[in-house]
Amino acid sequence: MIELVIFDCDGVLIDSERLAVRVDAVVLAALGWPMGEEEIVDRFVGRSHASMTADIEAHLGRRLPPDWDAEFRPLYEEAFERELAPVEGIVAALDAIDLPTCVASSSGHARLRRTLGMTGLHERFAGRIFSAEDVARGKPEPDLFLHAAARLGVDPGACVVVEDSPFGLAAARAAGMRSFGYHGGLSRPERLRGPGTVLLDDMRELPRLLDRMRAAAPGPWAEDAAGDAAEAAGEPVPTA
Repeated sequence: MIELVIFDCDGVLIDSERLAVRVDAVVLAALGWPMGEEEIVDRFVGRSHASMTADIEAHLGRRLPPDWDAEFRPLYEEAFERELAPVEGIVAALDAIDLPTCVASSSGHARLRRTLGMTGLHERFAGRIFSAEDVARGKPEPDLFLHAAARLGVDPGACVVVEDSPFGLAAARAAGMRSFGYHGGLSRPERLRGPGTVLLDDMRELPRLLDRMRAAAPGPWAEDAAGDAAEAAGEPVPTA
């Protein structure tokens, strides 16, 4: 039984990660830690701002001031103002899904209000938006997903998570939730594979895969649905 679909935000609902990673490269270079975009994706996409700050401080060997990122915020805002849009196919998917939904994101509430509002998605989730700011430990710990489920009165086993990062999927598995790993953006499919996770690269497929999951008896639903998604994407069927 599925009673709640939990969506990550960046890279799942809004196509922000391509823009943010581009700016992250500029920011990290300015701080003294030059890094390519692919490494930024592997290290930071899906994690909270606090986690990223801790990693930067560990690498630099010094503490950053509390407002260290203030001078860089306009770079992100300008990029979002110019180019931010919903992930391709997500609006049609949301229109077709007849299950309760919510957002559980590593972003802060202020940023979620802004970016979801800019893309016309905020009202779809108003009152059901949860942030890493709400819990002690962000992804890959399960706290945020468990918090969202508890606030909405749903058993974790009846939740399905839609994520695009290995950190988010690890959090879903730790919470005892099934998941979809979306690799139509920056994430490579091999980094998303794992137990209880179905891969897809087109959000328009999500309603159909959810319907299959709801209709399936307990058993190898994940393997079957993953095969459908992989076949549609023209890639090998995940076996884990």
